[in-house]
Amino acid sequence: ILSNVFLLCCLATLSHSRNVVRDGSLGNRSLETMERVYRVLGQYPVIDGHNDFPMGLRSLLKNDVEKLNFDHDLTVEEPWASYWANHVDLPRMRAGQMGGQFWSAFISCKSQYADAIQLFLEQIDVIKQFVARYPDDLMWATGTSDIETAWTEGKIASMIGVESGHAIGSSLPILRTLYDMGARYMTLTHGCNTPWADAAQVESGYFPPRSNGISQFGERVVLEMNRLGMLVDLSHVSSDAMRQVLDVTLAPIIFSHSGARAIGSNPRNVPDDVLERVAEVGGVVMVNFYACFLIDNCGEEDATVLDVVKHINHIRKVAGVDHVGIGGDYNGIDLVPVGLEDVSKYPELFAALIEDGEFEWTDEDLGKVAGLNLINTFKAVEDVRDMLAEAGEKADNSWIPAADL
Repeated sequence: ILSNVFLLCCLATLSHSRNVVRDGSLGNRSLETMERVYRVLGQYPVIDGHNDFPMGLRSLLKNDVEKLNFDHDLTVEEPWASYWANHVDLPRMRAGQMGGQFWSAFISCKSQYADAIQLFLEQIDVIKQFVARYPDDLMWATGTSDIETAWTEGKIASMIGVESGHAIGSSLPILRTLYDMGARYMTLTHGCNTPWADAAQVESGYFPPRSNGISQFGERVVLEMNRLGMLVDLSHVSSDAMRQVLDVTLAPIIFSHSGARAIGSNPRNVPDDVLERVAEVGGVVMVNFYACFLIDNCGEEDATVLDVVKHINHIRKVAGVDHVGIGGDYNGIDLVPVGLEDVSKYPELFAALIEDGEFEWTDEDLGKVAGLNLINTFKAVEDVRDMLAEAGEKADNSWIPAADL
């Protein structure tokens, strides 16, 4: 798989002219470091696992994309300039050397057992409209071949991730509908249990577990996602749910926006034994930039880019360099690390990795963190989908037991 990815990355280099040191981009970094960063990211653009910008589209613009000027500097344009999570626009994505983004279709837990399905469908719809509005810069992508095409055309591949299993209303047909609409990952929970999977908050005692991990129907959800070629996202679930999914899944998994629990003790992060299982099963842990996931004392001091480096290094140490990526959670967090204030700052993270002494980062290693690990995981999930289709695997039409609801 890697050889194919390296080929597409080399092709991408031909179409990207952004791998130069920008005025004012040096900061405290050496010219040599920054030249290397822009050369590497020119060849291996950043693919971020999770951005909540569509949540702002809903709350600020009522999903009317005609009111959106995403090609402007939104730091100086209302209503975004006053928004609590203003971290992205096209100029900043270009400055951040981005080649791909999973946009989050998110609706809060208040919609569970109510109108969740409708609202999630609306969010998927607005993401597709938003991407189509900027065809010179963004390209709709539903698979790894689309990412390759976007890179060769110098565009930013735009994918959809569904944030929380309550989007499907405990219905496998609705899961398939979301996939058909273009969603390519789904977190099994958000900040609440679903009837078939437990959220991370059960470990903090916010509410009791419901399934003690995942239920039998939860296993069916995972296996149907495997059949579809949909990435199973374990961000937001309890550690028991993480372990049980890794025992059940037929395909690699992702954590679209989670860190290392040994570095930041929040239960949204991934324990070491789970990191070891990710190395065995396959997958990528994409590090979240939320300050309170990065450090335990976020109320007393600021997190910095070096704290993100600590999480990346720890995941590399435990799971290996093939299993770590970036999922900043921009536009969904209110406390960002110093040095990583928005998506334009991704080059600073790679400069910090280069200048950190714990590991000797090769260009290939940096490319893996930037996006190759996510691509390779995605391709492996597509391969499992194709294998199951060739074996004649059919859609699962099971209903969730009424007692589980």
